[in-house]
Amino acid sequence: MRKAIKVTFASALILVAVGQVDADIIVNAPSVVAIPAGKFIFGSDQAQREAGYRLDEAAYGHSATRNQKWYEYEHRLQEIVTGAYSITRTPITNAQYQAFIDATGYSAPDVAPAVWAGYRLVHPYERTRRHAWVEGRLPEGRENHPVVLVAYEDAVAYAAWLSANSKYSWRLPTELEWEKAARGTDGRWFPWGNEFDAEKLNSHDQGPFDTVAVGGFSDAASPFGALDAAGQVFEWTSTKAGDGRYIVKGGSWDDKGCGVCRSAARHSRPEGIKHILIGFRLVRE
Repeated sequence: MRKAIKVTFASALILVAVGQVDADIIVNAPSVVAIPAGKFIFGSDQAQREAGYRLDEAAYGHSATRNQKWYEYEHRLQEIVTGAYSITRTPITNAQYQAFIDATGYSAPDVAPAVWAGYRLVHPYERTRRHAWVEGRLPEGRENHPVVLVAYEDAVAYAAWLSANSKYSWRLPTELEWEKAARGTDGRWFPWGNEFDAEKLNSHDQGPFDTVAVGGFSDAASPFGALDAAGQVFEWTSTKAGDGRYIVKGGSWDDKGCGVCRSAARHSRPEGIKHILIGFRLVRE
């Protein structure tokens, strides 16, 4: 039985630098969609934020997100210009992350009970066990589910390893890049349009209250072909939010409503948190 090896972020980058790799890694690189250079509509206006609150109120039967002003920190509606880039079609999966673990011995996704308790989240520790890896192996039957229980630095380490072992450079997307890929250029609220449709994403409205295999909502692709950009899992971006926090985007399987699943919605998480609701996708240079 394989023994898990604890490797820090810094030592993982050393392994990357010296080229300790699997021969198969290039062919297993994630598939991407191309995002052209040019303008897109970024952020939201008050009408969209109000619609988000109303979705939440209808789903939850209370006004917690409105009272806590969840959506008042979204960027103002504006036109932004980006360069061209490519982004992974879906969030990075457990199987894709497994190749990284196998090649480097980097610590597999998991979280200790005391650490989880310190996060002060509503989810009980027992719920993390279905997502946790045992002895360096991904959870059985979840090969194509998005990898979770990964901190910001874990996502960065995976990107560095993939960059060293393919002909491309990979990194986390900025908030701007993530949002353009998710919503296209015309300012739509969700990847598929302005109307919420619970059948087009993995949210708590109709989902199993768990991650599912990526790519299952093909009719909900963004205009550029990105999948799972609403619901499923929140995704790390490289955009800092101050005090060791980074912006996460997209909503999750835990949310319903789903105001927070809008492409303009945003909030931050501490860089060290290993959460069952957070995964990531990558930009390919």
